[in-house]
Amino acid sequence: MQTYTHWTDIPEEAKGCSAAIGNFDGVHRGHRHVIDLARAHGPLGIVTFEPHPREFFAPGAPPFRLMNPEAKANRLEKLGVECLFQLPFNAELAAMTPEAFAQEIIVEGLGLKHIVVGADFCFGAKRAGNVDDLKRFGAQMGFGVTVAELLETGSGVSSSSAIRAALAEGEPRKAAEMLGHWHRIEGMVGHGDKRGRDLGFPTANMSIEGLHAPKFGVYAVLVDVLTGPHKGSYQGAASLGVKPTFGANLPCLETFIFDFEGSLYDEHLSVAFVEYLRPELVFNGLEPLIEQMTKDCAQARDILGSVE
Repeated sequence: MQTYTHWTDIPEEAKGCSAAIGNFDGVHRGHRHVIDLARAHGPLGIVTFEPHPREFFAPGAPPFRLMNPEAKANRLEKLGVECLFQLPFNAELAAMTPEAFAQEIIVEGLGLKHIVVGADFCFGAKRAGNVDDLKRFGAQMGFGVTVAELLETGSGVSSSSAIRAALAEGEPRKAAEMLGHWHRIEGMVGHGDKRGRDLGFPTANMSIEGLHAPKFGVYAVLVDVLTGPHKGSYQGAASLGVKPTFGANLPCLETFIFDFEGSLYDEHLSVAFVEYLRPELVFNGLEPLIEQMTKDCAQARDILGSVE
């Protein structure tokens, strides 16, 4: 997959794509429906924006993203995307009229021959353009347009907001039904306080900065080590939260990987949330904490033993 971070100076060999346009946060089933429609019209491209427009217009708002840019790119590549156009959402793009967006970006910049968008797609300054405008511009400027209807699953319409709600309620399986895959947090393993090692449960610690936080507590998880000598797939139990027993207040994800030996510092992990086990608790001493962690791991093993 080739990635381009602007709409100018795109090489000729990257033009002529059939592209799905959107933010694709989570790359859920609804997004995949849009992407599959684009796949039918030629070399598959994706047009997305970084930062997310919501971050541009409200930089101080609480984190809402389901994926960081790297995780999204990894997921899109797995879906067979050939060209990822990750456009900078800045003041210039935010001020573009719908017609300028169509002419300068879709036609002149990226040279797209066909585009696919969701039925609720809006574009241009103040979201002034809609799918009817896009069809009109396509007829005038020479690119095809397909509008994908919203996709419903057994859990309702697949949308990033519905998935965030399910995760906030501690329902990762409900979120997974809408996503079409487990919700994952990806990132580099940092250096923590190494307290887990002393307790007999060494953990891989990852920041969740900038991401929507699922319900704090303990989860059964699947773990993919993406880099380093220990690359592979594992099972484990993870604690998401602020470690109330030890008075910490910065949220992070701590993952204990079953039957694992070795160092994962500075390696990249992908942790999939399978089932919520319990909320964060405050323990009066280390012995009850270790006892509960042992129970958590046993419960997680049972759950993960039946997961494909």
